[in-house]
Amino acid sequence: MQFKNKVVVITGGAHGIGKTTKEVFEAEGALVEVIDIAEGPHFVGDISKKEVLEDFASYVLDRHGHVDYLINNALPVMRGINECSYEEFEYAMAVGVTAPFYLAKLFQDYFAEGACIINMSSSRDRMSQPQTESYTAAKGGIASLTHALAVSMAGKVRVNSISPGWIETGDEIYEGPDAIQQPVGRVGNTMDIANMILFLCSDKAGFITGEDICIDGGMTKQMIYHGEHGWKKE
Repeated sequence: MQFKNKVVVITGGAHGIGKTTKEVFEAEGALVEVIDIAEGPHFVGDISKKEVLEDFASYVLDRHGHVDYLINNALPVMRGINECSYEEFEYAMAVGVTAPFYLAKLFQDYFAEGACIINMSSSRDRMSQPQTESYTAAKGGIASLTHALAVSMAGKVRVNSISPGWIETGDEIYEGPDAIQQPVGRVGNTMDIANMILFLCSDKAGFITGEDICIDGGMTKQMIYHGEHGWKKE
């Protein structure tokens, strides 16, 4: 069990990808600390606030003294240019970019040998739907932050990001066009992402840093025209 007694920090770990990642690490014997805005048996706090990040970092270090893996997974708000306020856009950037940067800074001197940071970007960092500016900007920001941190922290911490595509975080089953439009023939699930997180944190990925890995069933590689892959002309 490579991850036995490793200290793992996950933001947004109460639901979805974060929750699955927590469970998989714990199954491998890791010690997992979660921060989430939702109530639950974890550190509860809003990571858009500087003092919350500082309190959480102190909490983790008081309990463990070091960090092995930092998983920046918390979800920015998604609002479009027509409705997104200045404050909402700032909040999205605070959760999606500033918090990952500041946690890396707070833990910088406490990362253990072989430490890793995994940032959660999105396939939306390279493609968009209408009215998604706040979320898309945050995901583009964290993708760029990834390679900047990888260079600044070279020799001590490997830093990579993952860009999920369509990931079902509940129990819904998708069939028909929703599934067949994807080259792998299905919508993704949270284990698809958690498995990559564990791989990137493992010794097997020791030569990988500064990378963004898109896990989207091939959707960003496939051109779709009317009449193909479940898409029909109106």
